[in-house]
Amino acid sequence: MDVSPELVGHGRGPMLVRRRPRAPQGLRETLKARLRRSCVCSVQGARALVQDVLPATCWLRTYCPREDLAGDVLSGLVIGIILVPQAIAYSLLAGLQPVYSLYTSFFANLIYFLMGTSRHVSVGIFSLLCLMVGQVVDRELLLAGFDPAEDGLGPRDNSSAPNASAATLALRLQDCGRDCYAIRVATALTLVAGIYQVFLGILRLGFVSAYLSQPLLDGFAMGASVTILTSQLKHLLGVRVPRHQGPGMVVSTWLSLLHSAGQANLCDVLTSAMCLAVLLAAKELSDRCRHRLKVPLPTELLVIVVATLVSHLGQLHERFGSSVAGDIPTGFVAPRVPDLWLMRRVALDAVPLALVGSAFSVSLAEMFARSHGYSVRANQELLAVGCCNVLPAFFHCFATSAALAKSLVKTATGCRTQLSSVVSAAVVLLVLLVLAPLFRDLQRSVLACVIVVSLRGALHKVMDVPQLWRLSRADALVWVATAATCVLVSTETGLLAGVLLSLLSLAGRTQRPHAALLARIGGSSFYEDTAEFEGLVPEPGVQVFRFAGPLYYANKDFFLRSLYSLTGLDAGRTAIRRKEEGPEAGVSEGDPVEGKGLGPVSNTAALMPTAAGFRTVVIDCAPLLFLDAAGLATLRDLRRDYGALGIDLLLACCSPSVRDALRRGGFLQEDQGDVDEEGQLFHSVHNAVQAARARHREHAPPTPPSRRASACP
Repeated sequence: MDVSPELVGHGRGPMLVRRRPRAPQGLRETLKARLRRSCVCSVQGARALVQDVLPATCWLRTYCPREDLAGDVLSGLVIGIILVPQAIAYSLLAGLQPVYSLYTSFFANLIYFLMGTSRHVSVGIFSLLCLMVGQVVDRELLLAGFDPAEDGLGPRDNSSAPNASAATLALRLQDCGRDCYAIRVATALTLVAGIYQVFLGILRLGFVSAYLSQPLLDGFAMGASVTILTSQLKHLLGVRVPRHQGPGMVVSTWLSLLHSAGQANLCDVLTSAMCLAVLLAAKELSDRCRHRLKVPLPTELLVIVVATLVSHLGQLHERFGSSVAGDIPTGFVAPRVPDLWLMRRVALDAVPLALVGSAFSVSLAEMFARSHGYSVRANQELLAVGCCNVLPAFFHCFATSAALAKSLVKTATGCRTQLSSVVSAAVVLLVLLVLAPLFRDLQRSVLACVIVVSLRGALHKVMDVPQLWRLSRADALVWVATAATCVLVSTETGLLAGVLLSLLSLAGRTQRPHAALLARIGGSSFYEDTAEFEGLVPEPGVQVFRFAGPLYYANKDFFLRSLYSLTGLDAGRTAIRRKEEGPEAGVSEGDPVEGKGLGPVSNTAALMPTAAGFRTVVIDCAPLLFLDAAGLATLRDLRRDYGALGIDLLLACCSPSVRDALRRGGFLQEDQGDVDEEGQLFHSVHNAVQAARARHREHAPPTPPSRRASACP
């Protein structure tokens, strides 16, 4: 290892020997090296690529059936049993036929089994994504001349379409009815969203999901849950209300429901009341006895089976006009390439869909990995979820992502690996091939009850807002604003508002960080905030200043105002006045310190002449995360102004990145090398204070002999 013979520290203490920095590699050489590594073909490289893209090829070779098979089979069966009624129910949210939800659950489980890095995440249909898909489907149905509230087989009169584009769309839909066009819109939207997610994974942008904070996601889930609940009320009451679109959809739907409440179907209302009572009671019982129950109660499946039998035997659809699920075909439909012209129409709608799916999938995968002691790859998770959307889009499927509720059930039932997803897919396949027609007479009000009860966890998050407010008001504001915007405007706008507020709160925290003066703790070498602790010992002639944040263009003025206000000396203004009036001009007390946002300066912080105040300012740079060009210029100007007043500026506890920025930014003289760095940068605040004390002794005038004699006893 090459080291420089120049010593960074002198004296009796330990010495630091600076490493000789490596020569930086140019961008062209870096790109060439990466391109060369990626273009080299070898058997080992191909095997590594397959193992990276398909992690199942690695862990399947070490799979231990004796330890893992029982838990995987049990959890797979339970998830499959839960998945079937939820898949049929969530088709109401997406505005699609139930069979397409079963297709989606089947393919998503198989693909994530091969490509996922999480052992416990359950990937499949997700209520929030179903809502977002359903909103786009409803809008496109209206533009094409269909009625989203009906299950008609053909378009309406083209003259009733909202705009002239309906005529052009109708020409392309001569052999396609409402349900056909709805699934075409959903598959086009899903394919575009999946392509976005795949590109995020290929470009290694998995860190982007970290900018969607947990308060943002919780607020979005709350607002979307209220929207979902509102959309299902018409099924619970058995009324027909128009499908509202655009801003204020939730408010408009509630007004329509209140106007149509007198037309409610008594059969659907009674069925909804009984199903909700049973499902909520079973959920409450499961939560209280979750430590005793090894397997959660399959309440949804039992309710659906009993409700289907009652509806079939009682002929509720024929006698009382209750809306039912309808025919669910068996088998698979031939694959079809999504329409390119529809993909162009929904390209913008796919952006929030891709972001929400990616954020929930990556965050859940990382959460379960931390709790079970293994690691996941965020970029591979993006690639896996993207492929769960891209490939099934050719098989009449719609958007999927990881779901928290099913993942928790999967963990509670003893899941060990993603082999449980194969078992769940087998259960769905059994329903697709054999059992699907049995759900023909299932009432839609029952499916709506299943959806509403599944929102129980998200709606309960509103109870966390008071505690969140006590912990962080900025996070609570993000939560409330995101949820309120989702409800009052739209889900997409709520997501955008939450992202913007999160970024603004982050910028606000760094723009006005905490600033304080430090003093010594007794006779130790540690320093703390004088405003927070009592009994601290200030160092005569030295002001120690701490700025708990980065120094960059947005907070450089706040940095100077804080420093001038706390030390009681506006160095910039005083240096200019001294330069104009000459060296004999002193520091007047009538020059106020501008401390906007800091409150008035106390009398003890009034401006004082340098001889009676301090001769050194030490800045504790330990909390200084980074410096930009504006921050470097601020430090250079500050040193110049202090130098004009005969005051030294010393920096302590600088991180390597900050020291490098100071060196490259011209704060340290390059021709003097480490000598200049030793005089201005110190490894601790105490070392800087000791150096300042030594400089004061060197520059102090000699004491007259008479004064020394009088000082002797």
